[in-house]
Amino acid sequence: MTATDRTVELVNIAAEAAAEKLAQQIVAYDVSDQLIITDAFVLCSAPNDRQVRSIVDEVQDRLRDAGAKPVRREGERDGRWVLLDYAEIVVHIQHEEERGYYSLERLWKDCPEIELPVTGLARTGDGTADQ
Repeated sequence: MTATDRTVELVNIAAEAAAEKLAQQIVAYDVSDQLIITDAFVLCSAPNDRQVRSIVDEVQDRLRDAGAKPVRREGERDGRWVLLDYAEIVVHIQHEEERGYYSLERLWKDCPEIELPVTGLARTGDGTADQ
């Protein structure tokens, strides 16, 4: 099983919204073969809590405009790691310290990466996004 066209569309909307708010290291994985609860993860980070919240707000606004409503939100109060669950996709917006510590990419490295056709998201040699 692979991510549906709608899933990829939502992933791209979330990634574009995050990029507009200067999110760092934006990456998406097709986890549909590994999990039954979602089809894709979007991961991104920011250097401070305020920027994490700004990215969260933009992602929520853009996905709402696309007709997607979150099933669950977690971590908004602390602003260090916010999880937005839209059933088809789960968006993780992390403070860069949490991103480095938890290293979610390590957990999902065997899953196919979803290419993000967002301007400013060119990949660098170390696997991070070049802003």
